[in-house]
Amino acid sequence: MNAKMFLRAFVFLLLSFVVLYIGMMNPHRIDFYFPVLLEKKVTQPAALLFFAMFAAGVIAGMMLNSGGGSAGKSEGGSGKRK
Repeated sequence: MNAKMFLRAFVFLLLSFVVLYIGMMNPHRIDFYFPVLLEKKVTQPAALLFFAMFAAGVIAGMMLNSGGGSAGKSEGGSGKRK
């Protein structure tokens, strides 16, 4: 496992912990307004809405990082300089 992969996993777990902690400390129900997609307000436990926003961010980040697999690679194939 290289350092970059370890750092990404650590940051992801840290963010997961923050979302979990916020959800545990805010058990009350909250109102969520998003008039672009929803016509009426959504009333759910805070933990569920925090997790939903976190999940949407993770999925969006994965979609942004998954495209263009060969754009940064050299044409030589081995990547070594002569």
